[in-house]
Amino acid sequence: MLPKDSFKDRVAIVTGGGSGIGAGIALELMRLGATVVLVGRTEEKLREVQQEGASLYPGATGVVRPLDVRDRDSVEALVNEIAGTYGRIDYLVNSAAGNFRVPPEEMSPNAWDAVVKIVQYGTWNFTQLVGQHMIERGEGGSILSIGTILATQGGPDTVHSASAKAAVATMSKSLAAAWAHHGIRLNMLIPGLTAGTPGVDILYGQADRESLVPLGRMGTKTELAHAASFLLSDFASYITGTELVVDGGRALRGR
Repeated sequence: MLPKDSFKDRVAIVTGGGSGIGAGIALELMRLGATVVLVGRTEEKLREVQQEGASLYPGATGVVRPLDVRDRDSVEALVNEIAGTYGRIDYLVNSAAGNFRVPPEEMSPNAWDAVVKIVQYGTWNFTQLVGQHMIERGEGGSILSIGTILATQGGPDTVHSASAKAAVATMSKSLAAAWAHHGIRLNMLIPGLTAGTPGVDILYGQADRESLVPLGRMGTKTELAHAASFLLSDFASYITGTELVVDGGRALRGR
């Protein structure tokens, strides 16, 4: 856990900030003193996270901005708004995602498009536009994307998500090299089974989830948020283009 106010006077954008890991990271960044822009499609969920942060951490700043990450024009307008209002964007967390199980031979074109455009296109939209702002501002920044171990191991019944996350992983490494001289770092956080997240409920249903993890339990959103805040922070200033797996050893057992 980083000390309170470690991110004081910093500005962060968190996509997928209305639920799951994105919400957990957003709350931690609010605790650390950042102004956090909560992005997602459902305003009500974003408001709930905003209010939770204000209740837990009096004085914390959460800004609600509902939008679809696939809409390039809306993303550009938001980035320009935040940069114009605060004069800076220090951190970006790409957590917006979509996933569900389906045999690949039965997947519809719409199913493929929906997931790939949220994960791959949405991440690119925010990453490129925020990156352009960071380059123009000239003071660097840190960008973190949420990945999956299935991007390297394969996901037979989540091929749309696994493929899109693999693209994001390559994107992050490519941009880490391209933008290093601008002081911009890009990393990936690879979570395992995390309690209280919609994705786990959708993918694992009533399965005995704990038995799938060598440590014998699921992770918490707080644990993921601590790892995320470390990678974003100046404490990780020499880390870029890497993937941090936080899964209790789950990947060691394969699927």
